[in-house]
Amino acid sequence: MNIQKLLNIKYPIFQGAMANIATAEFVAAVSNAGALGILATGSMTPDIAREEIKACKEKTDQPFGVNIMLMNPYSKEIIDIVCEEGVAVVTTGAGNPGPYIEQLKAHNIKVIPVIPSVALGKRMERLGVDAVIAEGGESGGHVGETTTMALLPQVVDALSIPVIAAGGIGDGRGMLAAEVLGASGIQIGTSLLVANECPIHENYKKIVLKAKDTDTIVTGRQANTPVRVYKNQMAKQYVSLESSLTDREELEKLTLGSLKKAVVLGDIKEGSFMIGQIAGMIKEEKSLQEILDTYMKDYTESKKKLLQGVL
Repeated sequence: MNIQKLLNIKYPIFQGAMANIATAEFVAAVSNAGALGILATGSMTPDIAREEIKACKEKTDQPFGVNIMLMNPYSKEIIDIVCEEGVAVVTTGAGNPGPYIEQLKAHNIKVIPVIPSVALGKRMERLGVDAVIAEGGESGGHVGETTTMALLPQVVDALSIPVIAAGGIGDGRGMLAAEVLGASGIQIGTSLLVANECPIHENYKKIVLKAKDTDTIVTGRQANTPVRVYKNQMAKQYVSLESSLTDREELEKLTLGSLKKAVVLGDIKEGSFMIGQIAGMIKEEKSLQEILDTYMKDYTESKKKLLQGVL
């Protein structure tokens, strides 16, 4: 199924729901540029979520989505708000959207959960979701263990609904590779961090622009809460502590407010800078429109070369 027709979007590209970054203004700008902007409500209260959704609607007449982290204690209230406000798409993570699917679909909302495994993908299809986002461990932020190139074709083979590929897709070549493996579209996050419109501290953007291929690390493996971040002082200290300590409080103290320290304060030493492994491919700051158009241009050129046998 054509994901653009399903969602009425220009490009088959989703913007990742990056916490504290995917705000109304940024999401609307993404949708206006032709992709699917997705509002991150993971840490929001219902009142804030409603305000952000309304702000999105004021800033764009294009479809946008709302991501709901189901571990948020306000998930049910936010889902009610999403239905009341007539949002086009809901993506979900950190939980089972099953209890809410009937309600969402009754309001003509497309439901697209993020999944890290074939088993979860099959379960979501049985529950009646419209598509899934198969996210590999190359992504920034919360990740699974399987890489995108290994996960994606297995999910595509196991499911009959559209599959969106996420993780490790840094340009049009990666987009084409995802298509060859069966994806109906892609989700990107790290490459959008350097967009002119992205509301993060300048230090965050500099980290992405200067990053090398080996500059990320996964924290939280011992606690089964893996998160891929920039390998700074805090991240290295965390990994060292979690391998030698069983004191969860010590680890929690280390990361308390660390995402805000990165996004808002640009604290290079103690911030949690969530970036994916493709950060090393990103070399310049551009507008959202330029970034998305470049993805599509490179994708088209790469596909033409592939068909001509010169890629």
